[in-house]
Amino acid sequence: MRFALYQPDIPQNLGAAIRLSACLGVWLDVIEPCGFPLTDASLKRAALDYGTKVRIVHHASFETFATSTGRGGGRLILVETDGATKFQDFSFSTGDTLIFGRESAGSPGELYKAAHASIRIPMVRGLRSLNVVTAAAVVLTEALRQTGAWEKLD
Repeated sequence: MRFALYQPDIPQNLGAAIRLSACLGVWLDVIEPCGFPLTDASLKRAALDYGTKVRIVHHASFETFATSTGRGGGRLILVETDGATKFQDFSFSTGDTLIFGRESAGSPGELYKAAHASIRIPMVRGLRSLNVVTAAAVVLTEALRQTGAWEKLD
């Protein structure tokens, strides 16, 4: 299981994503360009002491991410507020990569075109969205439950 951040805008969200990935044992893909300078120093600062415990891959663009062999050909699942299927009704697989759009602008057309499926988190009507890392935690929880990955963490 992997999760990907498409052009993240907020360095604190990247830090939280690194911590979430490390604690849940999932790969993190960061697709640039980011809305902040992504240097070794800024990444180390965002990661705190989780940097050595996370499996993170940087991609210079969405094209390099999409053609990367490191994902092993698994499905790309777009998590978006207008996703076609509720996340709890979706059948996850161990090779899936959950991808999340930019905090400020959401997901561009290229993500929708590349995705094998789009899912959403049901929310109270009239509210815009959850924080991207909060949404990742919600969906990853269900994906890990369905694939039996929780049992491998203890």
